[in-house]
Amino acid sequence: MLGQIVDATIDWADSWGLIGLAVVSASEAMIQPAPPDLLVIPMALNSNGSIPEITAIVLVATIFSVIGSLGGYAIGMYAGRPFLEKFATPITISRIDNMFLKYGTMGIFVAAVSPIPYKALAWAAGSGKMNIRLFILAGLLGRGIRFGLEGVVLGFYGEEFSDLMYNHYFWLFGGILATILFFPLSNWWNSLILPNNNSSE
Repeated sequence: MLGQIVDATIDWADSWGLIGLAVVSASEAMIQPAPPDLLVIPMALNSNGSIPEITAIVLVATIFSVIGSLGGYAIGMYAGRPFLEKFATPITISRIDNMFLKYGTMGIFVAAVSPIPYKALAWAAGSGKMNIRLFILAGLLGRGIRFGLEGVVLGFYGEEFSDLMYNHYFWLFGGILATILFFPLSNWWNSLILPNNNSSE
């Protein structure tokens, strides 16, 4: 069911270009499940290295994602913690709580780049009445880096990146690098689960 909603949302937005990207970016940060990355990636690949086009894609995704997160912030502020606990998984909530505890405002920045759903982050920030200016700033930086990397790497080097998929040495090097990075990243990611939620994983 969730997959069908995501597919239908992306199929609709894909035909509207930047307008569709703006709608998906804003609504995903507030309530709906389809991530804007599903539009940013193919749009960047199809940009043919056009700097104005790549810039527009990254700016639209970033700015409207943060605008939408203000709606998510308002939902969390007025609906409170019960809303977050009803619609976000216990592990997601645990990771967000632990990021706030460990990193404070920087936790917003880290979470904005991470796989944590941005709407859940906005709900949590709103329910905790986090400083709105810091929330916006951290969101702009975090989402800007996330979408910026996608736009730059795939927009400027998409063809070269596709060619690498057929290079055996690329997979060998990538496998070694992934193995080296996996354990510390996995330990850090799992450390964000508070003890009372370990049984939920």
